Amino acid sequence: MLTFVGLGLYDEDSITREGAAAIADADAVFAEEYTSTLIGATVEDLEDSHDVSIERRDRAGVEQEPEPILAAAEDGDAVFCTAGDTMIATTHVDLRLRAAERGIETRVVHGVTAQAAASSLTGLQNYRFGPSTTLPFPEFHGADGLPASVTNTIEENRERGLHTLVFLDIKAAEDRYMTADRAASLLADSDGDTDDYGDQLGVVVARAGSPEPVVAADTIAALADRSFGDPLHLLVIPGDPHALEADALETFAGAPPELLPDR
Repeated sequence: MLTFVGLGLYDEDSITREGAAAIADADAVFAEEYTSTLIGATVEDLEDSHDVSIERRDRAGVEQEPEPILAAAEDGDAVFCTAGDTMIATTHVDLRLRAAERGIETRVVHGVTAQAAASSLTGLQNYRFGPSTTLPFPEFHGADGLPASVTNTIEENRERGLHTLVFLDIKAAEDRYMTADRAASLLADSDGDTDDYGDQLGVVVARAGSPEPVVAADTIAALADRSFGDPLHLLVIPGDPHALEADALETFAGAPPELLPDR
């Protein structure tokens, strides 16, 4: 059996009881930190909390060399852990398919996702989000300005009145995380197809899942001049907020009323 366990968003206490039980019953436990990470806990914290030994796997160790994981799942019960939900933003469908091809039974134990947290904390309704995108560090996408994958997603969502969740690049092995102010600065310095992003409304969500998350709304240019503390950060570009969403952005995120639609 290979069980995929989502660890939730922040620390060793963010996991569900079902996930904790799966780890406790496992013969082997693996974890990766390259797609996301728990800012409030280390792998050692997880080992102490669950009284297990956890083998870290890097990207190559999951995507190119999955044999130790698959062999452990053939011989007993193996658990593969990721931050968030293991099959949403941190998708590992390929590993699950490889297991299925070898006749290994699999199951998924879900964790809280960044998408759900962003919607809940901002008051922007989940069904009014369009496709999400990831903003990479400039040196890693090899293009001038913002990647088309980012600008096209934002523009297409805006044309439909939908919100865009922008994931921010992380290099966990280097302890390097893009901050929301850096992301806002990159957007503010790049013209969109229709408007200057700097004048548009943006919402920062920092440390979702922690005891003290931060939610702040302002123009993209204004957000670029603020600091939001420790990672992980998310950036949301609202589409056309309806009245309830506008009230939530003003009340919970401090959005300036002049940036919101009349209610």
